[in-house]
Amino acid sequence: MNNKTDVYMREIFIGQVDSPEEFIKKVKQERRDGKIPDILNINYNKDLNEVIVEVSRGRSRRPVIIVENGKSKLTEDHVNKLINNEIKWADLKKEGIIEYLDAAEEENCFIALSEDKITNEHSHLEISPILIMGLTTSIVPFSNYGQSARLNRGSKSQKQSLGLYASNYLIRIDTDANILHYPSNPIVKTCNSNIAGQENHPAGQNLVIALMSYEGYNMQDALILNNGSLNRGMGRSTYYKPYSVEELRYSGGLSDKICIPDKEVKGYKAEEDYKLLEEDGIVYPEAKITEADIIIGRTSPPRFLGEMDEFSISANRLRDSSVKIKPGENGIVDMVVVTDNDEGNRLVQLKIRHDRVPEIGDKFASRHGQKGVVGLMVPQQDMPFTVSGITPDLIFSPHSIPSRMTVSHLIEAVAGKAGALHARTVDASAFSNESEESLREMLTEMGFREDGTERMINGITGEEFEAKIFIGNMFYLRLKHMVGNKLHARGAGRIQLLTRQPIEGRAKGGGLRLGEMEKDCFVAHGASLLLKERFDSDRTVVPICSSCGLIAVNDIFRKKMFCHRCGGNVEVNRVEMSYAFKLLMDEIRSMGIIPSVKLKNKY
Repeated sequence: MNNKTDVYMREIFIGQVDSPEEFIKKVKQERRDGKIPDILNINYNKDLNEVIVEVSRGRSRRPVIIVENGKSKLTEDHVNKLINNEIKWADLKKEGIIEYLDAAEEENCFIALSEDKITNEHSHLEISPILIMGLTTSIVPFSNYGQSARLNRGSKSQKQSLGLYASNYLIRIDTDANILHYPSNPIVKTCNSNIAGQENHPAGQNLVIALMSYEGYNMQDALILNNGSLNRGMGRSTYYKPYSVEELRYSGGLSDKICIPDKEVKGYKAEEDYKLLEEDGIVYPEAKITEADIIIGRTSPPRFLGEMDEFSISANRLRDSSVKIKPGENGIVDMVVVTDNDEGNRLVQLKIRHDRVPEIGDKFASRHGQKGVVGLMVPQQDMPFTVSGITPDLIFSPHSIPSRMTVSHLIEAVAGKAGALHARTVDASAFSNESEESLREMLTEMGFREDGTERMINGITGEEFEAKIFIGNMFYLRLKHMVGNKLHARGAGRIQLLTRQPIEGRAKGGGLRLGEMEKDCFVAHGASLLLKERFDSDRTVVPICSSCGLIAVNDIFRKKMFCHRCGGNVEVNRVEMSYAFKLLMDEIRSMGIIPSVKLKNKY
């Protein structure tokens, strides 16, 4: 039996070794000495008895500090030299203090999180324990006090937040752009906030939050906002939506034309509809537009031309293919660009802007995965206030904390309060943050209770609350999910050809499906008669033979109904049913199974 271990490089067999451990040890030492390129990584798979050498491109590799005989090779002397710019990062690599591992080599390594936890078994040391998290997750303050599921959600919330995504947003045409009007830098931040350049792209605001219930309008995860804060600009944003049109060329030398359509054009609307267009057929900048307004006039050649149609006058008429604002949208024309595309066709791009003030249904979140929608906006005079006169901008439900165990959410409120009172930022980096004890001391120094609670007064009755209310400063994010973009309603509209039911999709002007659960809600609320109207979207009247129950024939020319099987001497009744059911019966009949409808008197 062969006890040797196979060695593979770039997934190609290159030889065998007697002792894989000794071989790997020698390769690593020569890599650290600079005899082998440092892009090489090596891994021993015990289960398959294989040594895999990797030098391929596209691998994700990360730096770690080498540990030998239970001691880190990075000393205080190295750190001081780095701070004083006497040595650089590359020098640490050359000296064999730091090396880069890929995911495969990491399998055979034992990495300590911090220097005080190093044992003789450890092979490497993390540069910082915060590196176990990704860049976005590491921006979550006090993240070592929160559970992993909430950290992931906090990370996602930060990606969905509104802020200043690019400083040249005025001249960019992006698909769905949102700009927060008054973004601010967080009082509580981590060391990675600066590395990520968060101060140049802020995406939230520092708010005063109180943890309490208010008239039940912040049940579950709902939030209550101070209307006075909203009037002063809290959470305001601008939404930018682009529209673009090009003059397409078709076979036969025909092409679209951007202009104000002539009255002879097929599908011409009323003159009133083209009122916003200038002579070139394009809307003017700063025009106020509402739903279904035409913003770019365009004419197109007929869609289908047969051989005989070439000689007819009616077929050669141009058709109107002007661009309208989509249903439910409005705003002001922010920018108009007229240019050519790659094919040399004329291209018109324009951008609509719409000012968004937070409203009921808009989504807000903290950086700890505590997201919720606005449930109520309260006038400032009705908001509770502290004895020192501070009114919270946002009221958050205390019931959202225990089950989710986001202790970091509470600590941020205390840290934000201490930082605001001392006029400085608070370091909340994971595993190396300012201690809770020091934050409590800071509050006590300024004459506040160390636990962050204060006496508060009811703004409606003027009485003091019996309980002390937890109140502090927190960095809150406004998310891109706004109720204005999601409102969906329609009356009559387009239907599918097959089922005669409304088409799907808000963007297409489709219907909203009412399912079993929605039906149950109507019944539970005592609104069961509403179901008659809801389920009438594909109502149809079908003639049914009262004798055999088959679908009869309605002869509209002779004005009489008869049954194929029973003839014209039997009674035929008009039966109201869903077209989807009629379609089902037709499809069953196509399989050779004849369904019949048994009729009985309604009353």
